[in-house]
Amino acid sequence: MLPIVANKTIFAMTDQDPPNHTFPQETPAKGDDAGVAGYASTQLRDELYAEPMPERGLFTFNEAVASVFPDMISRSVPGYPTVIAMTGVLAARHARPNTNIYDLGCSWGASLLSVAKEPACQNCQLIGIDNSEAMLSAARNHLAQLPEGKLITLQAGDIADLQLTNASVVIMNYTLQFVPIAQREAVLGRIRKALMPGDLMILSEKITLQDNELNRHLIELHHDFKRQQGYSDLEIAQKRDALENVLLPETREAHFDRLKRAGFSQCDVWFQCLNFASFIAIA
Repeated sequence: MLPIVANKTIFAMTDQDPPNHTFPQETPAKGDDAGVAGYASTQLRDELYAEPMPERGLFTFNEAVASVFPDMISRSVPGYPTVIAMTGVLAARHARPNTNIYDLGCSWGASLLSVAKEPACQNCQLIGIDNSEAMLSAARNHLAQLPEGKLITLQAGDIADLQLTNASVVIMNYTLQFVPIAQREAVLGRIRKALMPGDLMILSEKITLQDNELNRHLIELHHDFKRQQGYSDLEIAQKRDALENVLLPETREAHFDRLKRAGFSQCDVWFQCLNFASFIAIA
């Protein structure tokens, strides 16, 4: 089976470029009245870092983060609606009947909701796994309100030692970046062993670039993007500090090398916007 490959989208700057930019608005797909992957329009707004914090704390997926997560990720990750929508399309090309489709680090279940809307995936078992009980609780409440939610099973688990079976598609959207780098190859190796040749892994990550100057430009553009989504400079700075040493991005090349070592036969970037990329890897 051949994967669907979309064009990359990457913005670059020169030193003569103006510091502020107008980005296209990230809107839901036409016909999705509830927003990205069924998120309700009444979702809570992310204001966790809006006030000065007395001391720096590490970012965790606790109840506060879980309660605002849909708003947080959609306003923080450029291209997020496209990645979620295409996750279902990509999965449908590789889903085999009576197999498992896993979403590792499923949060509120957006990726699996996209998958559940695809007829080719509805003869599969859709399994979302997360190690945050707060996130799983929010996901259960959310999925219970949507017809596709009944197709999804949620499980608590740590992907660092998770055993997967009978899979045809494995999704990791913005999850591996929170796993210690030394453990990432073992995680991918276990995923590969659960797949048959031709099966698919979707891996979306924040990345860093080998060119330090271009990397700096993309970071600055990402901050401009967040400002246009309504985040203040204080919020951007405090969130960045909280994520330091928690979210550890790597280069595209590092991801390619690790996927090949884990046993995947092909891998490439199918979508990139600023310093966020989504990879496809074929077993």
